[in-house]
Amino acid sequence: MQTLAAGLDYVDLNFLGAPEIIATAVLHGASGVALIDPGPSTTQENLKAALRQKGIAIGDVRQILLTHIHLDPAGVTGTLVRQNPEIEVFVHERGAPHMIDPSKLLASAGRLYGADMDRLWGDFVPVPAGRVRALKGDEHITAGGRDLDVAYTPGHASHHVSYFDESSRVAFVGDTAGIRRADGDYILPPTPPPDIDLDAWRVSEDRILAWDPDTLFLTHFGPSHGARVHFQEMFSRLQAWSKIVRRLVADTSVDEDHRLQAFVNEALLDLRRKVGDHQAEQYNRAGRLDYSWQGLSRYWRKKLSIV
Repeated sequence: MQTLAAGLDYVDLNFLGAPEIIATAVLHGASGVALIDPGPSTTQENLKAALRQKGIAIGDVRQILLTHIHLDPAGVTGTLVRQNPEIEVFVHERGAPHMIDPSKLLASAGRLYGADMDRLWGDFVPVPAGRVRALKGDEHITAGGRDLDVAYTPGHASHHVSYFDESSRVAFVGDTAGIRRADGDYILPPTPPPDIDLDAWRVSEDRILAWDPDTLFLTHFGPSHGARVHFQEMFSRLQAWSKIVRRLVADTSVDEDHRLQAFVNEALLDLRRKVGDHQAEQYNRAGRLDYSWQGLSRYWRKKLSIV
């Protein structure tokens, strides 16, 4: 467990045995413990082991704060609530029904992940409705002994929120600030389907920067400093990717498989040039480029009215 500030740590969940893929923030004080984005069920034992090293048990957890309900940040939530029914789960109001009844969420994820669903994510247990606290954005909540501001931050997902701890000036931004590894300056935008919205994403950037955070805490992976430069780098890449996607979706001479592979090849070449082959492989684990094609091509087809 690594420390951000007094009473504020984070855990590397070592997703599928790989470091620096998924991070869980741990807020702990006299009133109990809160977890932000506890990860999928497949990393449950890693989470518990890391908490035990800090003297924390699941029975000590009072709140789980979700930035969004995708399987990588949120999948283990219901399992943890089953183990400790006192846990409150904070989630955006658009995501709340899917935590209570995840059938539609799992059906959608199943179309994306196919036969890899169970290997990657494991079980997704429903959360009892009485333990869910729905958020709109602009709330002030208390969790893990800290007062947090909440902002609605769609773009990566329509149900995404971010949390800000003014005392440490850490903004917990989920996937809104992309994927960053190994203290590098390469920010990979995660753009999976179904509800990527680049215009909304820009508004979310403004909301986060209005907090003037010292640190952005990314689910993939961990703390990042220099928020404005960070977002500039990510949106620069989103613009470059969008240029590729618009060109490919307008090309009627090739089929969809060709378009997907062409996008992946171009994006991966740029990634390898910037970070090297090994880091490129790890980035692709955290945010697969074929999924990013699916989300961005869906967005631009709708935007450009291309069937």
